[in-house]
Amino acid sequence: MSDSSQLELLGLSLQELTDLALSSGQPRYRGKQLFEAIYRQRHSGLDQISTLPLAYRGGLIDAGHSISTAQIEKQFASIDGTVRYLIGFADGQSVETVWMPEGDGGEAGDGTVAGDEEQGTQRFDRATICVSSQVGCAVNCRFCMTALLGVQRNLSAGEIVGQIIAVLNDHKVDLERERINLVFMGQGEPFLNYENFMKAVRLLVEGVGIPESRMTVSTSGIVSRFADFGEEPIRPKLAISLNGSNDVDRTRVMPINKKWNLESLLTAAKNFPLRSRERLTFEYVLLAGENDSVQNAKEVVDLLAGLRAKVNLIALNPGPEIPYSTPEEVRVHEFQQVLIRAGIPAFIRRPRGRDIYAACGQLKRTTELVELR
Repeated sequence: MSDSSQLELLGLSLQELTDLALSSGQPRYRGKQLFEAIYRQRHSGLDQISTLPLAYRGGLIDAGHSISTAQIEKQFASIDGTVRYLIGFADGQSVETVWMPEGDGGEAGDGTVAGDEEQGTQRFDRATICVSSQVGCAVNCRFCMTALLGVQRNLSAGEIVGQIIAVLNDHKVDLERERINLVFMGQGEPFLNYENFMKAVRLLVEGVGIPESRMTVSTSGIVSRFADFGEEPIRPKLAISLNGSNDVDRTRVMPINKKWNLESLLTAAKNFPLRSRERLTFEYVLLAGENDSVQNAKEVVDLLAGLRAKVNLIALNPGPEIPYSTPEEVRVHEFQQVLIRAGIPAFIRRPRGRDIYAACGQLKRTTELVELR
Protein backbone atom coordinates (compact mmCIF):
# COMPACT_ATOMS: atom_id res chain seq x y z
CA MET A 1 0.00 0.00 0.00
CA SER A 2 1.13 3.51 -0.70
CA ASP A 3 1.02 6.17 2.00
CA SER A 4 -2.01 7.79 0.36
CA SER A 5 -3.92 4.51 0.23
CA GLN A 6 -3.18 3.93 3.92
CA LEU A 7 -4.61 7.33 4.78
CA GLU A 8 -7.89 6.62 2.98
CA LEU A 9 -9.39 3.55 4.63
CA LEU A 10 -12.10 2.89 2.03
CA GLY A 11 -10.48 0.42 -0.35
CA LEU A 12 -8.53 -1.48 2.29
CA SER A 13 -9.29 -5.16 2.80
CA LEU A 14 -10.09 -6.82 6.12
CA GLN A 15 -6.47 -7.98 6.39
CA GLU A 16 -5.12 -4.50 5.62
CA LEU A 17 -7.40 -2.92 8.21
CA THR A 18 -6.41 -5.57 10.75
CA ASP A 19 -2.74 -4.85 10.07
CA LEU A 20 -3.44 -1.14 10.57
CA ALA A 21 -5.10 -1.81 13.93
CA LEU A 22 -2.27 -4.07 15.09
CA SER A 23 0.33 -1.48 14.09
CA SER A 24 -1.43 0.96 16.41
CA GLY A 25 -1.30 -1.45 19.32
CA GLN A 26 -5.00 -2.37 19.02
CA PRO A 27 -6.37 -5.92 19.29
CA ARG A 28 -6.97 -7.83 16.05
CA TYR A 29 -10.75 -7.54 16.23
CA ARG A 30 -10.52 -3.77 15.73
CA GLY A 31 -9.78 -4.49 12.08
CA LYS A 32 -13.09 -6.30 11.71
CA GLN A 33 -14.90 -3.46 13.47
CA LEU A 34 -13.40 -1.00 11.01
CA PHE A 35 -14.27 -3.26 8.06
CA GLU A 36 -17.91 -3.59 9.17
CA ALA A 37 -18.28 0.11 9.86
CA ILE A 38 -16.77 1.24 6.55
CA TYR A 39 -18.45 -1.23 4.20
CA ARG A 40 -21.53 -2.82 5.76
CA GLN A 41 -22.65 0.19 7.82
CA ARG A 42 -21.36 2.67 5.21
CA HIS A 43 -20.15 5.28 7.70
CA SER A 44 -18.66 8.34 6.05
CA GLY A 45 -16.54 9.56 8.98
CA LEU A 46 -14.35 7.92 11.58
CA ASP A 47 -16.06 9.94 14.30
CA GLN A 48 -19.28 8.01 13.53
CA ILE A 49 -17.85 4.59 14.43
CA SER A 50 -19.10 4.19 17.99
CA THR A 51 -17.76 0.62 18.27
CA LEU A 52 -14.21 1.98 18.36
CA PRO A 53 -12.75 3.52 21.52
CA LEU A 54 -12.78 7.31 21.41
CA ALA A 55 -9.01 7.48 21.85
CA TYR A 56 -8.40 5.14 18.90
CA ARG A 57 -10.78 7.10 16.68
CA GLY A 58 -9.01 10.29 17.63
CA GLY A 59 -5.64 8.73 16.93
CA LEU A 60 -6.69 7.67 13.44
CA ILE A 61 -8.02 11.14 12.68
CA ASP A 62 -4.91 12.84 14.08
CA ALA A 63 -2.75 10.59 11.88
CA GLY A 64 -4.60 11.89 8.81
CA HIS A 65 -6.77 8.85 8.17
CA SER A 66 -10.23 9.24 6.63
CA ILE A 67 -12.78 6.83 5.26
CA SER A 68 -13.14 8.30 1.77
CA THR A 69 -12.53 11.47 -0.20
CA ALA A 70 -15.17 10.61 -2.84
CA GLN A 71 -17.77 13.38 -2.83
CA ILE A 72 -20.92 14.01 -4.85
CA GLU A 73 -20.18 17.32 -6.58
CA LYS A 74 -23.21 17.59 -8.85
CA GLN A 75 -26.22 15.56 -9.83
CA PHE A 76 -28.66 15.70 -12.72
CA ALA A 77 -32.13 14.13 -12.60
CA SER A 78 -33.88 12.73 -15.68
CA ILE A 79 -37.58 12.71 -16.41
CA ASP A 80 -37.42 8.89 -16.23
CA GLY A 81 -36.05 8.79 -12.66
CA THR A 82 -32.41 8.27 -13.63
CA VAL A 83 -29.82 10.35 -11.77
CA ARG A 84 -26.34 11.11 -13.12
CA TYR A 85 -23.78 11.92 -10.43
CA LEU A 86 -20.51 13.76 -10.86
CA ILE A 87 -18.28 12.34 -8.14
CA GLY A 88 -15.02 14.08 -7.30
CA PHE A 89 -11.82 12.89 -5.66
CA ALA A 90 -9.04 14.50 -3.64
CA ASP A 91 -6.82 15.23 -6.67
CA GLY A 92 -9.54 17.23 -8.42
CA GLN A 93 -10.42 14.50 -10.91
CA SER A 94 -14.00 13.28 -11.24
CA VAL A 95 -16.08 10.50 -12.79
CA GLU A 96 -19.74 9.82 -13.42
CA THR A 97 -21.95 7.26 -11.72
CA VAL A 98 -25.55 6.63 -12.75
CA TRP A 99 -28.54 5.57 -10.62
CA MET A 100 -31.38 3.85 -12.51
CA PRO A 101 -34.43 2.95 -10.41
CA GLU A 102 -36.85 0.32 -11.67
CA GLY A 103 -40.63 0.28 -11.28
CA ASP A 104 -43.12 -2.55 -10.89
CA GLY A 105 -42.25 -5.59 -12.94
CA GLY A 106 -39.18 -4.04 -14.56
CA GLU A 107 -35.95 -5.94 -15.03
CA ALA A 108 -32.71 -4.23 -14.09
CA GLY A 109 -31.50 -2.04 -16.91
CA ASP A 110 -34.50 -2.59 -19.16
CA GLY A 111 -35.66 1.02 -19.08
CA THR A 112 -38.84 0.57 -17.04
CA VAL A 113 -39.84 3.98 -15.72
CA ALA A 114 -40.02 4.35 -11.97
CA GLY A 115 -42.59 6.37 -10.11
CA ASP A 116 -42.36 10.15 -10.16
CA GLU A 117 -42.01 10.67 -6.42
CA GLU A 118 -39.76 13.45 -5.24
CA GLN A 119 -36.09 12.59 -5.69
CA GLY A 120 -34.49 11.38 -2.48
CA THR A 121 -37.72 9.88 -1.15
CA GLN A 122 -38.83 7.74 -4.09
CA ARG A 123 -38.71 4.02 -3.43
CA PHE A 124 -38.15 1.36 -6.03
CA ASP A 125 -38.55 -2.35 -6.67
CA ARG A 126 -34.88 -2.52 -7.59
CA ALA A 127 -32.22 -0.23 -8.97
CA THR A 128 -29.10 -0.44 -11.08
CA ILE A 129 -25.96 1.59 -10.43
CA CYS A 130 -23.62 2.15 -13.40
CA VAL A 131 -20.05 2.47 -12.12
CA SER A 132 -16.87 3.99 -13.59
CA SER A 133 -13.48 2.30 -13.34
CA GLN A 134 -11.21 4.96 -14.88
CA VAL A 135 -11.17 8.72 -15.29
CA GLY A 136 -11.92 8.85 -19.01
CA CYS A 137 -11.13 5.93 -21.29
CA ALA A 138 -8.28 4.85 -23.56
CA VAL A 139 -10.21 2.48 -25.83
CA ASN A 140 -11.50 5.26 -28.14
CA CYS A 141 -14.75 3.74 -29.41
CA ARG A 142 -15.93 6.18 -32.08
CA PHE A 143 -19.55 6.28 -30.93
CA CYS A 144 -18.81 6.97 -27.24
CA MET A 145 -18.57 10.42 -25.66
CA THR A 146 -16.25 9.13 -22.92
CA ALA A 147 -13.62 8.48 -25.60
CA LEU A 148 -13.44 12.23 -26.19
CA LEU A 149 -11.91 12.62 -22.72
CA GLY A 150 -9.02 10.27 -23.33
CA VAL A 151 -7.78 8.47 -20.23
CA GLN A 152 -6.55 10.47 -17.24
CA ARG A 153 -5.84 7.72 -14.71
CA ASN A 154 -7.09 4.51 -13.14
CA LEU A 155 -9.40 4.63 -10.15
CA SER A 156 -8.32 2.94 -6.94
CA ALA A 157 -10.44 0.16 -5.46
CA GLY A 158 -11.61 2.64 -2.84
CA GLU A 159 -12.65 5.18 -5.48
CA ILE A 160 -14.67 2.51 -7.31
CA VAL A 161 -16.39 1.37 -4.12
CA GLY A 162 -16.74 4.98 -2.99
CA GLN A 163 -18.96 5.83 -5.95
CA ILE A 164 -21.37 3.06 -5.02
CA ILE A 165 -21.46 3.88 -1.33
CA ALA A 166 -22.06 7.58 -2.08
CA VAL A 167 -25.06 6.72 -4.28
CA LEU A 168 -26.43 4.11 -1.86
CA ASN A 169 -26.26 6.61 0.97
CA ASP A 170 -27.83 9.38 -1.12
CA HIS A 171 -30.85 7.15 -1.71
CA LYS A 172 -30.81 5.69 1.82
CA VAL A 173 -30.73 2.17 0.39
CA ASP A 174 -31.31 -0.71 2.80
CA LEU A 175 -29.56 -3.68 1.20
CA GLU A 176 -31.46 -6.08 3.46
CA ARG A 177 -34.73 -5.05 1.82
CA GLU A 178 -33.91 -3.50 -1.55
CA ARG A 179 -32.26 -5.12 -4.54
CA ILE A 180 -29.32 -3.35 -6.13
CA ASN A 181 -27.63 -4.39 -9.36
CA LEU A 182 -24.20 -3.09 -10.39
CA VAL A 183 -22.96 -2.67 -13.94
CA PHE A 184 -19.32 -1.73 -14.45
CA MET A 185 -20.15 0.08 -17.68
CA GLY A 186 -19.41 3.71 -16.83
CA GLN A 187 -16.31 5.63 -17.76
CA GLY A 188 -13.25 3.50 -18.52
CA GLU A 189 -12.36 -0.06 -19.46
CA PRO A 190 -12.43 -2.20 -16.30
CA PHE A 191 -10.04 -4.81 -17.70
CA LEU A 192 -7.39 -2.08 -18.20
CA ASN A 193 -7.64 -1.42 -14.44
CA TYR A 194 -8.01 -5.08 -13.61
CA GLU A 195 -6.45 -5.39 -10.14
CA ASN A 196 -8.26 -2.39 -8.67
CA PHE A 197 -11.53 -3.40 -10.32
CA MET A 198 -11.34 -6.95 -8.92
CA LYS A 199 -10.38 -5.76 -5.45
CA ALA A 200 -13.41 -3.46 -5.53
CA VAL A 201 -15.63 -6.40 -6.50
CA ARG A 202 -14.39 -8.43 -3.53
CA LEU A 203 -14.95 -5.52 -1.14
CA LEU A 204 -18.46 -5.01 -2.49
CA VAL A 205 -19.34 -8.68 -2.01
CA GLU A 206 -17.59 -9.35 1.30
CA GLY A 207 -17.98 -5.91 2.82
CA VAL A 208 -20.88 -3.90 1.40
CA GLY A 209 -22.99 -7.02 0.87
CA ILE A 210 -23.94 -6.93 -2.83
CA PRO A 211 -23.86 -10.46 -4.32
CA GLU A 212 -21.65 -11.10 -7.34
CA SER A 213 -24.74 -12.53 -9.09
CA ARG A 214 -26.07 -8.96 -9.26
CA MET A 215 -22.96 -7.55 -10.92
CA THR A 216 -22.02 -7.34 -14.60
CA VAL A 217 -18.78 -6.05 -16.08
CA SER A 218 -18.54 -4.84 -19.67
CA THR A 219 -15.31 -5.06 -21.62
CA SER A 220 -14.47 -3.82 -25.09
CA GLY A 221 -12.62 -7.08 -25.58
CA ILE A 222 -9.34 -7.04 -23.62
CA VAL A 223 -8.71 -10.65 -24.56
CA SER A 224 -5.54 -10.95 -22.47
CA ARG A 225 -7.63 -10.73 -19.28
CA PHE A 226 -10.34 -13.26 -20.12
CA ALA A 227 -8.46 -16.25 -18.68
CA ASP A 228 -7.62 -14.37 -15.47
CA PHE A 229 -11.21 -13.29 -15.05
CA GLY A 230 -12.53 -16.79 -15.65
CA GLU A 231 -10.40 -18.12 -12.79
CA GLU A 232 -11.59 -15.58 -10.21
CA PRO A 233 -13.47 -17.24 -7.32
CA ILE A 234 -15.62 -14.11 -7.00
CA ARG A 235 -16.53 -12.39 -10.25
CA PRO A 236 -19.38 -10.53 -11.95
CA LYS A 237 -21.09 -11.76 -15.10
CA LEU A 238 -19.30 -10.89 -18.32
CA ALA A 239 -20.60 -8.62 -21.08
CA ILE A 240 -18.61 -8.06 -24.28
CA SER A 241 -19.00 -5.01 -26.51
CA LEU A 242 -19.32 -6.36 -30.06
CA ASN A 243 -20.66 -3.43 -32.13
CA GLY A 244 -19.53 -4.86 -35.47
CA SER A 245 -20.42 -8.05 -37.32
CA ASN A 246 -17.14 -8.29 -39.25
CA ASP A 247 -13.60 -7.04 -38.77
CA VAL A 248 -13.94 -4.15 -41.21
CA ASP A 249 -17.02 -2.73 -39.50
CA ARG A 250 -15.77 -3.37 -35.96
CA THR A 251 -12.35 -1.82 -36.59
CA ARG A 252 -14.02 1.29 -38.00
CA VAL A 253 -16.00 1.92 -34.80
CA MET A 254 -13.69 0.17 -32.30
CA PRO A 255 -9.99 0.61 -33.10
CA ILE A 256 -9.13 -1.96 -30.42
CA ASN A 257 -10.20 -4.57 -32.98
CA LYS A 258 -6.81 -4.03 -34.64
CA LYS A 259 -5.17 -5.60 -31.58
CA TRP A 260 -7.76 -8.25 -30.77
CA ASN A 261 -9.83 -9.04 -33.84
CA LEU A 262 -13.10 -10.94 -33.92
CA GLU A 263 -11.42 -14.31 -34.31
CA SER A 264 -9.33 -13.85 -31.15
CA LEU A 265 -12.27 -12.30 -29.28
CA LEU A 266 -14.69 -15.09 -30.14
CA THR A 267 -12.09 -17.76 -29.39
CA ALA A 268 -11.58 -16.28 -25.93
CA ALA A 269 -15.35 -16.10 -25.45
CA LYS A 270 -15.79 -19.77 -26.41
CA ASN A 271 -13.09 -20.76 -23.92
CA PHE A 272 -14.55 -18.70 -21.09
CA PRO A 273 -15.76 -20.91 -18.20
CA LEU A 274 -19.44 -20.15 -17.69
CA ARG A 275 -21.19 -21.07 -14.46
CA SER A 276 -24.43 -23.03 -14.29
CA ARG A 277 -27.21 -21.25 -16.21
CA GLU A 278 -24.88 -18.35 -17.02
CA ARG A 279 -24.73 -16.76 -20.46
CA LEU A 280 -22.27 -14.36 -22.00
CA THR A 281 -23.83 -11.05 -22.92
CA PHE A 282 -22.84 -9.38 -26.17
CA GLU A 283 -23.65 -5.69 -26.43
CA TYR A 284 -24.25 -4.23 -29.87
CA VAL A 285 -24.64 -0.49 -30.40
CA LEU A 286 -26.61 0.07 -33.60
CA LEU A 287 -25.41 2.94 -35.80
CA ALA A 288 -27.63 4.05 -38.66
CA GLY A 289 -26.25 2.89 -42.00
CA GLU A 290 -23.05 1.54 -40.42
CA ASN A 291 -23.74 -1.78 -38.68
CA ASP A 292 -27.52 -2.09 -38.48
CA SER A 293 -28.51 -4.01 -41.62
CA VAL A 294 -30.17 -7.41 -41.84
CA GLN A 295 -26.91 -8.68 -43.35
CA ASN A 296 -25.05 -7.45 -40.29
CA ALA A 297 -27.52 -9.32 -38.10
CA LYS A 298 -26.97 -12.53 -40.06
CA GLU A 299 -23.22 -12.13 -39.60
CA VAL A 300 -23.73 -11.76 -35.83
CA VAL A 301 -25.67 -15.03 -35.86
CA ASP A 302 -22.71 -16.73 -37.51
CA LEU A 303 -20.26 -15.20 -35.04
CA LEU A 304 -22.19 -16.40 -32.00
CA ALA A 305 -22.89 -19.92 -33.27
CA GLY A 306 -22.20 -22.47 -30.55
CA LEU A 307 -21.98 -19.89 -27.76
CA ARG A 308 -24.28 -19.78 -24.74
CA ALA A 309 -25.01 -16.11 -25.21
CA LYS A 310 -27.58 -13.36 -25.38
CA VAL A 311 -27.44 -10.01 -27.16
CA ASN A 312 -28.37 -6.56 -25.89
CA LEU A 313 -29.16 -4.19 -28.75
CA ILE A 314 -28.61 -0.49 -28.06
CA ALA A 315 -29.75 2.12 -30.56
CA LEU A 316 -27.10 4.84 -30.49
CA ASN A 317 -27.57 7.46 -27.80
CA PRO A 318 -26.64 10.71 -29.56
CA GLY A 319 -24.26 13.36 -28.33
CA PRO A 320 -22.16 16.32 -29.48
CA GLU A 321 -19.12 15.38 -31.59
CA ILE A 322 -20.39 11.85 -32.26
CA PRO A 323 -20.32 11.29 -36.06
CA TYR A 324 -23.16 8.74 -36.18
CA SER A 325 -26.93 8.82 -35.95
CA THR A 326 -29.58 6.68 -34.27
CA PRO A 327 -31.22 4.08 -36.53
CA GLU A 328 -34.94 4.00 -37.17
CA GLU A 329 -36.89 1.86 -34.75
CA VAL A 330 -37.97 -0.51 -37.52
CA ARG A 331 -34.30 -1.23 -38.33
CA VAL A 332 -33.64 -2.10 -34.70
CA HIS A 333 -36.57 -4.52 -34.61
CA GLU A 334 -35.59 -6.13 -37.92
CA PHE A 335 -32.09 -6.73 -36.54
CA GLN A 336 -33.54 -8.23 -33.36
CA GLN A 337 -35.86 -10.57 -35.24
CA VAL A 338 -32.99 -12.07 -37.26
CA LEU A 339 -31.26 -13.03 -34.01
CA ILE A 340 -34.40 -14.35 -32.35
CA ARG A 341 -35.30 -16.51 -35.36
CA ALA A 342 -31.81 -18.01 -35.14
CA GLY A 343 -32.43 -18.96 -31.49
CA ILE A 344 -30.32 -16.19 -29.94
CA PRO A 345 -32.03 -14.29 -27.11
CA ALA A 346 -31.94 -10.64 -28.14
CA PHE A 347 -33.18 -7.67 -26.15
CA ILE A 348 -33.55 -4.01 -27.06
CA ARG A 349 -32.20 -1.88 -24.25
CA ARG A 350 -34.35 1.19 -23.81
CA PRO A 351 -32.30 4.33 -23.04
CA ARG A 352 -32.22 5.64 -19.50
CA GLY A 353 -31.35 9.24 -18.73
CA ARG A 354 -30.67 10.26 -22.33
CA ASP A 355 -31.93 13.80 -21.58
CA ILE A 356 -29.20 14.30 -18.92
CA TYR A 357 -26.35 12.56 -20.80
CA ALA A 358 -26.56 9.50 -18.55
CA ALA A 359 -27.32 6.85 -21.18
CA CYS A 360 -24.89 4.30 -22.56
CA GLY A 361 -22.03 6.05 -24.37
CA GLN A 362 -22.91 9.54 -23.11
CA LEU A 363 -20.70 9.85 -20.02
CA LYS A 364 -18.37 12.82 -20.53
CA ARG A 365 -18.72 14.79 -17.29
CA THR A 366 -21.21 17.09 -19.04
CA THR A 367 -22.29 19.94 -16.76
CA GLU A 368 -24.19 22.10 -19.24
CA LEU A 369 -27.06 20.21 -20.82
CA VAL A 370 -28.08 20.96 -24.39
CA GLU A 371 -31.03 19.65 -26.36
CA LEU A 372 -30.24 16.40 -28.16
CA ARG A 373 -31.33 15.69 -31.69
